[in-house]
Amino acid sequence: MLGRTEPPPGAFVEAGDVTYHLIEMGQGAPTFFLHGGGPGCTAWSDFGQVAPLFARDRRCLLPDLLQYGRSDKCTITGPMWDFHAARTVDLMDALGIERADFVCNSWGGTIALNLAAEYPERVRSLVVTGSMPVFYGPLAPLPEGGRRGRNARDAYYGGDGPSWAKMRDLIARLEWYDPGAVPDETVTMRYEQSLDPDEMALAARSDSPRGDWQDLTGRLGAIEAPTLFCWGMQDAFLTPDYPLMLARMVPRGRLYVMDRAAHHLQEERPHDYHAAVAAFLDRDGA
Repeated sequence: MLGRTEPPPGAFVEAGDVTYHLIEMGQGAPTFFLHGGGPGCTAWSDFGQVAPLFARDRRCLLPDLLQYGRSDKCTITGPMWDFHAARTVDLMDALGIERADFVCNSWGGTIALNLAAEYPERVRSLVVTGSMPVFYGPLAPLPEGGRRGRNARDAYYGGDGPSWAKMRDLIARLEWYDPGAVPDETVTMRYEQSLDPDEMALAARSDSPRGDWQDLTGRLGAIEAPTLFCWGMQDAFLTPDYPLMLARMVPRGRLYVMDRAAHHLQEERPHDYHAAVAAFLDRDGA
């Protein structure tokens, strides 16, 4: 396993009416890394294991998604994925980036899929892991699977509130294949971020501060970019049948399944993840 280094300091970038916190490293083809939506997730907590490998020959851009990390904790109104896609385009404009690759986990992958459908000229290629953009059809998640992430968040913030032990249990049970391999430093990073007062306030709200849920069934066919669904064989949310369905819905979709991995492939097996994804981006993602 690649040792996690301390995150670079990063910078704040104004993008339209919001502000992102962004870590940037390396030079080369611009590549955005969009993280997942679990409690305490940030760009560095999800991609700090693997970003230094990509930064050897790519310009790696790691923004904290809105409502996470050090980015704005704004209230989202209207369709949620449309909101995130439009603000990500604003971020690209602020950075002077016309077109980029996107490497994404879970929540971030659904944002990128919608961005690629709505703004095809801005996306060169996509890598998506553990995302749930479709909630209908024979292979869509069962209701209990679709709610599992939300239920886990509610349980984490509920009861006696967040704790280091609850964070470790959440990661070990839902995100990693080998519970014993979860690094203490990852648990600590996620736990400390989950205590952010603004994140806790969002979790406590009874309305819908994350926006209105969208199903992207009708949009995947509009994605022009080559798209790799990179999935863990033991993903706790969805079996590889689901991304196979997605790969068939996207005109240039394909599927890679990694053994001995669950929901966070890029952390669990960073070198193998880098090898598979870099090969796609460098050869097939053009």
